[in-house]
Formats: sequence, structure tokens, C-alpha cells
Amino acid sequence: MNINKQIITFNIIAMAAFSSLSASAAGLWLYEAATPEMGTASAGRNATANSASTASFNPAGMTRLDRDELMIGFQPMYVKARFDIDSGSGSGGGGGDGGNAGGWVPVASLNYVHELSPELKLGISSGSYLGLGLDFNSGWGGRYFVTEAEMLTMMTAFNLGYKVSDKLSLGGGVNVVYGSLTQTMDWNNNPGGIGNRLDSRIKIDDSDVGYGFNLSFLYEFSPSTRVGMTYMSEVEFEFEDAVETSRLSGLPSHLLGDARVDLDMSLPQAISLSLYHQLNEQWALLASTGWQEWSEFGKTDLIFAQSGSVTDDRNFDDTWSAGVGFHYQLSDPWKLMAGIHYDSSPVSNSNRTIDMPLDRQIRYAIGAQYEYSHDITLSAAYELLDAGKAKVEQSGLPRQGSLRGEFETNFIHIFNINASWKF
Repeated sequence: MNINKQIITFNIIAMAAFSSLSASAAGLWLYEAATPEMGTASAGRNATANSASTASFNPAGMTRLDRDELMIGFQPMYVKARFDIDSGSGSGGGGGDGGNAGGWVPVASLNYVHELSPELKLGISSGSYLGLGLDFNSGWGGRYFVTEAEMLTMMTAFNLGYKVSDKLSLGGGVNVVYGSLTQTMDWNNNPGGIGNRLDSRIKIDDSDVGYGFNLSFLYEFSPSTRVGMTYMSEVEFEFEDAVETSRLSGLPSHLLGDARVDLDMSLPQAISLSLYHQLNEQWALLASTGWQEWSEFGKTDLIFAQSGSVTDDRNFDDTWSAGVGFHYQLSDPWKLMAGIHYDSSPVSNSNRTIDMPLDRQIRYAIGAQYEYSHDITLSAAYELLDAGKAKVEQSGLPRQGSLRGEFETNFIHIFNINASWKF
């Protein structure tokens, strides 16, 4: 493949290759993990350290648990994502807005903590990690940009927590992340509206397993005040021979028909810091802040079997987040929770694309926890995630045209139930 063909091929695939992430309509770092921390919109999650869920959020916090503990959670989510196309854009101004590109998504999690010695704890956690999912109606007005975009991920982590002193604990472990990437787009076989041939289809479909690590600490200033920090490393995926085509003709068929194209992408590294402070016997204050390296996540390497590689850079920005929440001990068995969390947008309006409609996110959450017995604790929570309007002004290849419009505010309704057993 010579350099001119490579550039053309890159432009075609770049429109179909999304750089992304289990289970939502607006490319999200999933704080929600079917654990009690969702009740505060994940504020304070790195410092709470009072159940097996700390194996997910801060392995150092496992040293605070006095018994082995197993937690299982279920978290269905309903995604509302409707795109309003501006008049005159999309596939000749017709085809409709694609309906609700979201829908119901099930999520589950498991956390287990085992005592190896009074100072050393082993933790295993498994659940969703990052997520994106869009599925528009067939024939919609933006079908030459995307019809389906989904990346499902699941992470299993094997961690250790060690109590260095009465105040300081350290933690860390290995993250094993499974990623499945699927994206499809239609290709216009009748440019200028001339002809009646069926549209072609370009599809990216593959899965891979990536590896990373986490490091954490927990420092207890007093029995009522502690801070925790967790670092999550970058995770790299290599999707091999990922491009498939059907009914493709003309130049795209010549370029892609027999081409082997691999895609390399990275999930971002991140740092989060949390505070837990017991104000009195009833009230506790929780807070968090964090940083995520989305600028690297926005880059996808397209590797051609015979002619090197090209990088598609979506010009993402690093993001920051902040959240605050409260615990209220209503009675001996009942605890109530509430919180709010803000994440900045990783992409500007000018760089946003329809397959990655990222915007700022605001989470509002409430929850309740019931101590059924000395061994069993039950929790439930609800969170409303406002994922913004995600305005899109995207220009494509000549056969694609341009796509302009914005989403009716993307809302995600998240429901959470979980149970823990101590033994």
C-alpha cells in the first residue's frame, strides 16, 4: 500500500474507529461499581474503607476490616441519549435522528477481602471499568458516521493491603482488563444521490486483554478522620485485524478489501484523592478530587500490515473531578447517604464527534444502608447522571458530508443493590 492509499485508508477507518470505552451513552469513567459508595456519588470512595468494596477503590483500606468479607452487587442502568440533527446536515437532511441510542444496561460487581495476617490483607475485585455504548436506529441521518459504537470493559484486580503503622497503610496490585470493541458505519454508494445501490458497511470488531497496576495509601489522622489516594495505571489494548467490510465497492473496496489493519489504544491513567471525616455520632463528611489523562485516551494508532502506522488524535484534554457527600446515621441499623460529583469535559465542542459524544458530567445520588445482622449488610442507591448536551459539529469525507446537532441532555438513571457477608 503506497503512502497516498494509506492516507485515504486512514481517513476512511478513522471515521469508523472510535477511541473508547462498559456501559453508557457518553463515554464515561464508571465510578459506579454496584457498591455502597454510589450513595454519595462516589465522593470519599478512596477513604471510606469500611467494607469489602475498598478492594476496588483503595486496597490499602482493606487493613481496616476486622473479618473476611464478600460483597456482591447488581446495578441496572437506563441510558437516555437522543440526538437532534440540524436541518440540512447528515445523509442529505433525511433519515431521522436515530431514536434513543441508549437503553437498559446491566452491570454487576464482586469484592472479596481475606486476612492473611493481622497486618496483611488480600483482595479480589471484579466489575465494569470504563464504558461507552451507542446504538442508533438503522437508516438514521448520521449513519455515514456511525450506526453502532460500543466498547465493553471488565476489570479484575488482585490486590494486597499492608498496615505499616497504626496510622499508615499501603496497598497495590495487578489489574487485568478485558475490552471488546465494536463500531459500525454505513458507506454511501450513491454520492450526490445518483444511483440506487445499497449502502455498504464498515465494521470494527475485536477484543483483547490488557494489564495494568494500582497503588494506594490510607492515612488515619485520628479515629474520625482519614485520607486515601489511589493511582490507576494506563492499560493498553491491541485490536488485531479488526476491520470488516460488506458490499463495499469502488476505491474503498480496493483499499480495504484485503487490508489488514490493527488498532492500538490506551485507557487513561488516573489519580484520585478522598477524605472521610466523622463530624459527630450521626454525621460524616466525605469528599473527593481526581485527575484522568484523557489526552492519551484520545489517540488511536492504526497499524497497516505492509506500510507502518498512523495516529488518529482526537485532541482530548485531561480532566479533573470533584465531589462531596454525607453519611447520616438515622438509627443503629439504618444509614442514609447523599452526594454530588462533577467531572470536566475531555473534549471541546469543535473536536467532539458523534461516536464519542463526551461532555461534562454531574452526578446526583442518594442511598441507604441497613445492617441486617452482625454479619450481613444490605445497601441500595439511586443516581442521576447528567452527561450534558454534547453539541456536535463534525465534517466527514465527501461521501459523508457533515453532521451538526446536539443531544437532548444525556441522562443516565442508575440503580444499585448490594449485599455483604462478614465471616
